[in-house]
Amino acid sequence: MRISGFLRGNLGWVGITIFMGLSAAVLNAVGTAMVVPVTMGFLGQSVSLKGVLPFVDQLMPPLHQPGNPGWLVMLLVLIALIALKNAFAFGTLLISEYLARTWVRATRAEAIQLLLNVDLDFYTRAKVGDLVTTVSGEITNAGRLIQSGLSVCTVAIATLVLAAVLIALSWQLTLVSGALLLAVSALNHTFVTKSKQLGERLSRSSRNFGAAVFEVLSGIRLVKVAGGEERELTRLKELIAAREEAELKSQLTFSLITPANEVVGMVALIVIVLIGHVVFVSKLQMMSAALLTYLFVLFRLLPLIGQLNGLRSQYAHLAPSLDIVYDFLRKDDKPVAKNGSVQYEGFRDGIRFQGVSFIYPQHSKIVLDNFDMWMPRGATIALVGPSGGGKSTVAELLPRFYDPTSGRITVDGRDLRDLDVKSWRAAIGIVSQDTFLFNDSVRNNILYARPDASEADLLEAARRAHAAEFIEKLPNGYDTTLGDRGILLSGGQRQRIAIARALLRNPDILILDEATSALDTLSEELVRQALEELSKDRTTLVIAHRLSTVQKADQIIVLVQGRVLESGTHDELVALKGHYTRLYERQFAKQEQAETTSV
Repeated sequence: MRISGFLRGNLGWVGITIFMGLSAAVLNAVGTAMVVPVTMGFLGQSVSLKGVLPFVDQLMPPLHQPGNPGWLVMLLVLIALIALKNAFAFGTLLISEYLARTWVRATRAEAIQLLLNVDLDFYTRAKVGDLVTTVSGEITNAGRLIQSGLSVCTVAIATLVLAAVLIALSWQLTLVSGALLLAVSALNHTFVTKSKQLGERLSRSSRNFGAAVFEVLSGIRLVKVAGGEERELTRLKELIAAREEAELKSQLTFSLITPANEVVGMVALIVIVLIGHVVFVSKLQMMSAALLTYLFVLFRLLPLIGQLNGLRSQYAHLAPSLDIVYDFLRKDDKPVAKNGSVQYEGFRDGIRFQGVSFIYPQHSKIVLDNFDMWMPRGATIALVGPSGGGKSTVAELLPRFYDPTSGRITVDGRDLRDLDVKSWRAAIGIVSQDTFLFNDSVRNNILYARPDASEADLLEAARRAHAAEFIEKLPNGYDTTLGDRGILLSGGQRQRIAIARALLRNPDILILDEATSALDTLSEELVRQALEELSKDRTTLVIAHRLSTVQKADQIIVLVQGRVLESGTHDELVALKGHYTRLYERQFAKQEQAETTSV
């Protein structure tokens, strides 16, 4: 969400903020100009600023005589003005904070929606840790620009109003003050430029560090098995050092702004006092009050100038985050499948792959080459063949994780791209080798497929998946938290949880992608039984290396280098004495050898 568009949509709040900032600035100017004369009058000195600041002098016409009790009233009025000014200032702070939080909330939601909508190809090229850093940190930093921008406006207004008071007091002194303050601005411009450079460096190092930590934690098993702890620690320490160096230099730059302004401001003050003596020498009767008032207003102005310079530096420091967020939210450079308009409501005949060819984005190798396949409703189709032959690609094209490079996939003759993606995917259940479970309870992991399912449906799905027995033995049964990616369960148990989830979904179409390849014999048998239960009366696509799991399929397709080499039933393919026969005999021989060795 563009900040400019967001602010245009909230012009009412922005207008209130500017109005309150202007009101605070006027009250601050009046109160500041009144401090010296009211204080001096309260102490019994005759005060009049009629010649240099008539608008303040007119506020106190009956109070020019020393000892007048009205000075006490004016002192209370002064305190009330300062209190009201701070109330307005606090109001502007609240509104700017509200607007910033609203933008961050909306933008973060937009970013999450984008991540959920982009095709899987986006994640093959992006670093997940980098994405998390952008969604969490960079959007927060970009939101602070709203606060900085509104603060710049209100502080600038306050600065201009106080500058007008200074001009009213003495335009000669103000010219001198302005020239001296230009030196301060020139100095701060250097800090602003440096802050922007350091902000870009800090954002880059933060993303690199976040991505590296996420990568290490995701692959912690490999790190430990390979003995890479020290290597990863060294790498992360270097990234920490780079990030902290950028953070340190950034903080030092901010810290230098105040002392630099203070030194230059003190020099300016001394020069102004000396010149002020000359300017007011012809008005000796007003010299004390006028010069003190001028200096007091100037003292109130200098922190505002310092604050304004600090905000400019902060804005420059945060600006790179806004560029990162805007680039992240772009849709024209991200793969997003076009959604069809036809709601899927089931199919009667079957699904057909017609002359489908496919090349993964950013690659040149053809993964599928003029691939044809017919999946009759209720049939089980198996894809077998060597790794890299295109089997998993077919499984990714069916739920429209990708679209064919050429050719088409039809459902009862209708192009798959014409169907609404969500309604189509809702009809598909997938059980793969790499089962994903949330760090949540068993109950919520199964219910993820259908959150509104009843308790009876949940228990029935677990029973049919042969999972109920081990679930009930867990410490808290169905309420047991499974840990990250279901680490507390064995591979076979995770698969059966996934099968229970698919059963609860009750899909029309089932995709089994190497669902038993990584399991031991006992677990494989239990999972196989669960898969048979899951596959009943469904159109099923099975991808397997173990040919023993596909012998009952209605059709087996041998896929080699993206082309259909052979197809038929198990008996038909064995009779061909071709590629499938060689695969089958090789696996059968290995199985016999394994059984002999075990004996």
